[in-house]
Amino acid sequence: MKILTVVGNRPQFIKAAAVSGPLRAEHEEVLVHTGQHYDDSLSRVFFTELGLARPERELGIGGGSNTSQTARMLAALEPLLSEVRPDAALVYGDTNSTLSGALAAAQAGIPVVHVEAGMRSFDRAMPEELNRVLADHLSDLLLCASEVSAANLRNESVAGRIEIVGDVMVDVALRSQPTARANVQALRAYGVEPGAYLLCTAHRAGNVDDPARLGMLVELLEALPGPIVLPVHPRTRARLTETGLWEELERIDGLQLTEPLGYVEFSALVCQARAVVTDSGGAQKEAYLAGVPCVTLRANTEWVETVTTGWNTLVDLDAQAALAALDSEPPAERPELYGDGHAAERCVAAIGSLAETSGVRR
Repeated sequence: MKILTVVGNRPQFIKAAAVSGPLRAEHEEVLVHTGQHYDDSLSRVFFTELGLARPERELGIGGGSNTSQTARMLAALEPLLSEVRPDAALVYGDTNSTLSGALAAAQAGIPVVHVEAGMRSFDRAMPEELNRVLADHLSDLLLCASEVSAANLRNESVAGRIEIVGDVMVDVALRSQPTARANVQALRAYGVEPGAYLLCTAHRAGNVDDPARLGMLVELLEALPGPIVLPVHPRTRARLTETGLWEELERIDGLQLTEPLGYVEFSALVCQARAVVTDSGGAQKEAYLAGVPCVTLRANTEWVETVTTGWNTLVDLDAQAALAALDSEPPAERPELYGDGHAAERCVAAIGSLAETSGVRR
């Protein structure tokens, strides 16, 4: 089979790094990078570090509103699908690239495979929630990380076939964690010690695009105990600069501001942190897989299992709630929520089964 895979941001590069190798061993893959993350620190470095094949096509579509970006992606993908004529399109997660790839393929009559299907925060104000819901209802094959995700899809009566395969990021994490835990050089670069610092990230539009909430974010960071390592997303840096809050952030004692980090360095900082404080869905899960408590700067999460097991606490931008969460002891147990590290193999097997169920060529 010929599979056209659409990726565009950091978490998708990581997921594709798990799936692309075994997929190419059995099928032909055409990897398309939309350019949604066009900054080298958020894009090319991940291809290098994770050994992901260079994209066969790069669309160079970055920036703009969600609507305009999605429209430009659709316009670029339509002729590409006609040219490549894939047997199926593969999309990951919940970004504009996910929705564009799924919609363009579905409109062209090409079967859609969605990896990480069924995730729900139940917050339709989040662009990611709209993307993941729409992509799921466009998909022919929905590959889920957990039973919770599969149950969400069954409740919505999606038309496609649902399979629980586990989370492909577990595959990557299990391979990388031994090296990440031994990588003390990454910590020395910031003068921190294992288990004695917080790793923070913030980039969600709901937190950084609203000046009032951005101010609350800065106040929360001021209240946190240091040392803190904060890789600054380009979007966040731009909003802080526009609002005049960048200088205030720089004055916070014990806070180290860094450029965005590659996967290797970020994983080392996650695995050896006292806790992760974030609004990122991917970072929440990476913290859980590393056995590191997480404090989430949102009122909801798609990774609900991490909350119910006690490893993740939702605090929105409430500084006192964040401090209370950091003072709590982590649970004694950490269940295997998202699979055993063989999700990619199950994904490839499920994709291969499309040949029987959809009548596409092998």
